[in-house]
Amino acid sequence: MNESIRNIYCVGRNYGRHAAELGNDIPEEPMIFTKPTHALAAIDGGEIELPGGRGEVRYEAELVLRVGQPYEHGITVDELVDKVALGIDFTLRDVQSALKKKGYPWLPAKGFKGSAALTGFHPFPGFGLVKQVEYALHRNGLEVQRGNLNDMIFDLQVIVDYIAAHYGLGEGDVIYTGTPAGVGAVNDGDRFELFWGEQAFGAFTARIGK
Repeated sequence: MNESIRNIYCVGRNYGRHAAELGNDIPEEPMIFTKPTHALAAIDGGEIELPGGRGEVRYEAELVLRVGQPYEHGITVDELVDKVALGIDFTLRDVQSALKKKGYPWLPAKGFKGSAALTGFHPFPGFGLVKQVEYALHRNGLEVQRGNLNDMIFDLQVIVDYIAAHYGLGEGDVIYTGTPAGVGAVNDGDRFELFWGEQAFGAFTARIGK
């Protein structure tokens, strides 16, 4: 990765239709979890290695923000965020289901190596324009997910304010802002492409270990 990334924050269940497809309740406040920086994997046209032998691996495409300066009370998203990317929050779904039943943290299901796939960053065009552009994930040439920020339960300003208040937020932090409906299983050799409007942001081939 060519960006200096400090903390990786992720927002769970931030699209109503995605929560519904998994049978989850709509959260009353942002549901935040983190990934270690060792989970990062560059979406650069090559291959991304994912774990095998631990059940189903699922893709979850997301809009990713990069924080460009320390958070201060009252700061707007347009002032705080300097870059935007697309990413995939890979999840070991069977592992996650077992952890949830026991009330255990999600780290084994969400924080493994390669679980935070990320395209290159682009200048943040502003909150108003970002809301007008849809992003999409294609698998083997077919669209499987499409996201629009207007469908978020918690918008970007609410997310950054919440994370800053509870955990802190500073330059170099990135935020995976949640995934829309359409998540699915990854198969070895699947080719994924991510689009911001009509612009291709990145592509890769998934490799599932033995």
